[in-house]
Amino acid sequence: MTIFLKANWENIIMANYEIDPKILFPFLPKGVELDLYDGKAYVSLVGFMFKKTKLFNVPIPYFGTFEEINLRFYVVRKEGDTVKRGVVFINETIPYPIVAWMANKLYKEHYTVVPTKHEITTERKSKKVQFEWLLSKKWNSIYVEATTEAKVMEKQTLEKFIYEHYYGYTKIDEHNSEEYKLQHPSWLVNQVLDYKIECDFTAMYGDSFSVLNTTKPEAVFIAEGSSVGIEWKRNRLNIGNERH
Repeated sequence: MTIFLKANWENIIMANYEIDPKILFPFLPKGVELDLYDGKAYVSLVGFMFKKTKLFNVPIPYFGTFEEINLRFYVVRKEGDTVKRGVVFINETIPYPIVAWMANKLYKEHYTVVPTKHEITTERKSKKVQFEWLLSKKWNSIYVEATTEAKVMEKQTLEKFIYEHYYGYTKIDEHNSEEYKLQHPSWLVNQVLDYKIECDFTAMYGDSFSVLNTTKPEAVFIAEGSSVGIEWKRNRLNIGNERH
């Protein structure tokens, strides 16, 4: 299978909020349904480093390393006995217009461009990771202090549910969606010791998500990450009669 994009994703912070499913329905692509954990729907504010980016195995000079901030939620597509767990992005934010333009043009993604920066400090037993993005002349941020000891995610946990989704779904219009596949191993995680989130969800993601301004995350996780591949092939789902 041809790999369109390959990169290292590192220090992947996930701040996870329980949310009313009704808020997500307008963003739900055709052909998938919400993936719930213990009957609850979640959205995640995500920050991570994008490094060593390659398109069709060709390095991108000058623009291959950057921060990404995104808001995503979780879906599932059932095809007979096959269950595909995936994510839908409300918005993905990066600092480089050319990279955003390419993703939006080729794949009808929802990339926007704002200035970003990061600070990562590592000591023997702990690390501090902070991602920041500038919006309306104010810096927003997501910060985690965590152990450096890496461990395997435990089964049947919210942490594993959040990280273990290997498909992406994009809403093209009311009747069409696209499905693509991500390739990466199950990530190792670090124990979060402390966190701080300063995000204007309304300004960043619209009035639909303003409730998150006054909502405390149910959990905050950080994974070490790995090399990630995104397959070139995208399946167009045209399911006019299918219901969510």
